[in-house]
This record gives sequence, structure tokens and C-alpha cells, in this order.
Amino acid sequence: MSSSTLSLLAERVSRLFPAGRRASPESLARTVDGLVILRRDRPSAFDATVYQPVMCLILCGRKQVTLGDETLSFGPGECLLVSHELPVRSRITVAPYTALVFEVDVAAVRTLYDELLEIARESDGARAAEVHRADAELLDALRRYVDLADTPRDAKVLAPLVAREIHYRLLTAPFGGMLRSLLFHDSSASAVARAIEHIRADLRKAIAVPELARRVGMSASSLHKHFRSITSTTPLQYQKELRLMEARRLLQSGAESVTSAAFGVGDERPSQFSREYARKFGVPPSRERAAAAG
Repeated sequence: MSSSTLSLLAERVSRLFPAGRRASPESLARTVDGLVILRRDRPSAFDATVYQPVMCLILCGRKQVTLGDETLSFGPGECLLVSHELPVRSRITVAPYTALVFEVDVAAVRTLYDELLEIARESDGARAAEVHRADAELLDALRRYVDLADTPRDAKVLAPLVAREIHYRLLTAPFGGMLRSLLFHDSSASAVARAIEHIRADLRKAIAVPELARRVGMSASSLHKHFRSITSTTPLQYQKELRLMEARRLLQSGAESVTSAAFGVGDERPSQFSREYARKFGVPPSRERAAAAG
């Protein structure tokens, strides 16, 4: 049942891409709100990025995502579900590659609190990034969501309903434990999500972990423990990862020097910044800046 539903979904998605020669190895199709379809003709190198809460379903090809010391590999019919904003390294290992990326709306998740209260605490061993095979019900909901791209009038009324169903399917899926934890404001998952919001609000501001813990209603030791469990890193390292990625964006725009990019993200030690940048991205920031300028 699920294999035939997957084939039908893949056929629907293929219609969204114009036939003929493509101008670049990568192309996007935007359908209805919160859903993007990515297609790539060949494998990619590792790239560092921040994943927002999303569900990524692969229709063909394979992808590899590294979070901390853990590497997840998934292929056709399998979903990656991400519950928190996570710094990762990812690459497409098998192409041609086509994937649906559905934005997980945590506010929409919490509207299902009453319906899922009985199973919401069943999240032992849940992780912030998990891979699982999509069942037929989730695939069918995604197919109907994709189909709404052809009928804008229907989409205005039906898209919110189908999106709610997709969130429900994810919450009740075997890999939805961390999402279920986010239903509760007092859960460690919700506290870590709030801590991430505080860190991202101002990357230039140095983190005082005890103060951050107080703001999210946890002790410093508890925040450190749960933050590491969920994101595979510490609050300080998380901020450093985000600073480096924002600095890279500034350098690749060609508008900033290495020193100004470092200061722009709150790093006042340009020499150390350059070493950390080169370790993370494999090239020194000066070369990145030169490539953007050239």
C-alpha cells in the first residue's frame, strides 16, 4: 500500500518540474504554503546549515545528515523529522534526488494538544532528528497537499485542513516523540526550544548559561544536559556554530571583509575566528571572501 502511494506521490511531484534541459543541477518547486520540493541531478558535497523544524521525505536518491557524532542516512520512502533548529552537515549521496520538505509549525502542533493528550507523554528516547519510513496515511496526506497546487481556490480552504492532518500524522508516527514533547510548555524539549530562540535573537551577545537557564525555567546543569541531548552540542557551541554560518553568509555576499564579518557576528578575535572557520568549512575565510569578490 505505502509503495504504491509513494509511486503516486512521486508521479504527482514530477509534473511540477518543466520537462527539458535544466539550467542548473538543482531546482526548486514551490507548491502550497510550507511545502517545497527540491530536485538535484547529481550528488553534492557536505554543506553546513541550520535545519528549521521540518519533515523531509525522499522520493528518489539518498541523503546523509550529520548531527554531532551521529550520521543519519535515508532514501526513497523514508522521512527525516526535525523538531528543533539544529546545526547540521548534510549532503546528497545518490542522485537524481527529489525530496519534499514540509515546514513543521510548532504552533500548529500545539493546537492538537487536546486530541493527543493521552499519548503525548510517550516520548522516551525521542531525538530531535529521526529517520523513519513514511506510512501510507502520511504519504496520502502529502499527495493531497501537493495536488492543491493545481487548484488555488481549493487550496485557500483545504490547505490548512490538510496541513493540520500532516502535523497530526507526524505527531502520532513512531518518530514523532520529540514533537509530542513540544506539546507541553513545561517539557525539557520546549525549554530547549525557548533557549534556542534566545540564542538566535542576538548572535553578537555573549551567552551566560545560568541567565539563559533562568529565562527558560531550568537550572544551569539541567539546561546543559537537555540542550546537549537534543542538539548534540552545548549552548556555547551552538552559538559558535551559528556565528560561523552567519559569517560565511556575509563573506559569500562579498560585502564584508574577514575582520568585519567576525566582528559582525560578535567574535572579537579574528585570528581564532579564522582558525575555527577553516576547521568547519575546509577553507580559510580569506579564500571564501576572495572567491566572492572575484
